[in-house]
Amino acid sequence: MRRSEAIAAESVACLNSALTRLRDIWEEIGIPEDQRLQRTDAVKRHVNILLTRMIEEEESLKDRLLKSIDVCRQELLTLCEELQLPPFDEDDDSTILQLEKDLRTRVEVMLKQKKERMQELKLLKQRDQDLCDILCTPPYYVDGHRVPSLDELDQFRRHLTALSAEKDLREAEFVKTKKRIILCMQELDRLPDTSFERDVVCEEEEAFCLSKENLEALHQLLFQLEEQIRQNKSLCEELRTKIVELWERLQVPAEEREAFAVNMTGSKGKTIKALQDEVDRLQELKLQNIKSVIEVIRTELSTYWDKCFYGNEQRQAFAPFYDEDYSEDLLSLHDAEIDRIKQYYEAHKEMFEGVQKWEENWRLFLEFDLEEELRVRIAAWEEEQGQEFLMNGQKFMDYVGEQWNQLSLDKEREKQERLMKKSRQLEEEMYYGSAPKTPNKRRVLRPTTPGKMRKPGLPIRTPTRTFKTPQARTLEKNKENMSQINGTAVSGGCHLTNHVQRNFSVNSVASTYSEFARDSAHTDSTFICSSENFQKLQDLALTLEF
Repeated sequence: MRRSEAIAAESVACLNSALTRLRDIWEEIGIPEDQRLQRTDAVKRHVNILLTRMIEEEESLKDRLLKSIDVCRQELLTLCEELQLPPFDEDDDSTILQLEKDLRTRVEVMLKQKKERMQELKLLKQRDQDLCDILCTPPYYVDGHRVPSLDELDQFRRHLTALSAEKDLREAEFVKTKKRIILCMQELDRLPDTSFERDVVCEEEEAFCLSKENLEALHQLLFQLEEQIRQNKSLCEELRTKIVELWERLQVPAEEREAFAVNMTGSKGKTIKALQDEVDRLQELKLQNIKSVIEVIRTELSTYWDKCFYGNEQRQAFAPFYDEDYSEDLLSLHDAEIDRIKQYYEAHKEMFEGVQKWEENWRLFLEFDLEEELRVRIAAWEEEQGQEFLMNGQKFMDYVGEQWNQLSLDKEREKQERLMKKSRQLEEEMYYGSAPKTPNKRRVLRPTTPGKMRKPGLPIRTPTRTFKTPQARTLEKNKENMSQINGTAVSGGCHLTNHVQRNFSVNSVASTYSEFARDSAHTDSTFICSSENFQKLQDLALTLEF
């Protein structure tokens, strides 16, 4: 039996005991039966009213619970839709009271979740608005009248993280660019002119709008300033070069140059002004000393004409060079000519330096024809000293002949090695096959040069095997690239001077250098010696010195 049922049975027993006690009291008092009936009916009414009220209260409680259940169910349905959660599963075995409690608790939990999501959404939107104000970007769209889902909140948070990272990057870029702009303005002695420049330089960094347009404008401003600095530096270099040239032409004392040395570095506005003033002063001074300046320019012109290998006709083509009527117009013509020849030399500097090197090597080559001269000197020395002149334990001419023989053997060995290499290559091509090659140029038939024709009246000599130096061999392979030795003009106006060829004869074991030079002079064009072969010949000449 339930305890509530036991209590109900006790309540009935108490009611029966109370009625029995009332009857005993009425009996002792002597109350008549009709009054007893009235009093018993009153007891019944009181008990009935009390129980009825209690029943009504419990019924009302039941109704309230049922209504609460209905309300909670509606709220749960709405909250599940707003929070995008699955519907609440009710327990079929639950009583009305337990069901109402479960539903009410669930509603409270979901209301709390809704409140938390809405609060987080509000904070995220506020943060997004702050970042958008700084970056000048549109805000992230989220319906503020609807409860966001967990995925939407997560996406919003990731968006803000990316936006915050972008803000940090733009801030770092802005700070870096701002520092460079300030340095450039200091270099240019310039103050901010426009409102944008003042916002960049003068305002707080937090107040600057970090939009893409502003950053592009910022980079454009930096580019303009750096370009201005480059132009100023270029202008300063031009002015300094002009100043140095004028100093040299006007022979300005070193004291004046040292006094102006402070302006020979930097590119600020005051430096440019000082340089320009100095150029103007020197130009005025140049006009006052036209004759001496023109003579200095003519000396410089002669130097550059020599560098460019100008001939007499090319030099005489500049008639003002020989004009003695010194004037500003004559000075202007000389200035223009020196500028032109400088540009011409710089544009073809490598070619002129190569020709200069060739000419030096050619002169060095001619100096090696010393065997006959040395033979005469050695003979005189031996006659004077009464003893033989020995070089490394050998007579000098024997030593020279041995050197030429060794050179011949070395060249023959190189030739054999090339032939063997070519033979192996042909064998490989015959065995493995060869790729098609570009056809070689046909050899052009050349007229027989007079040096190679047998003169009438001379006896026919039996052909003998002779050797050629590396220079002669190089000559034969590069005839189309050579210039004539005797008076042929070199590109750029270079004319080589004819050198007198010695005609000595020395009897040695091998052909002497003089014979080699005479023999090579009969070829149809001159030859160009490589620097390496020149060095070998120079070493030989140094060995012959005594």
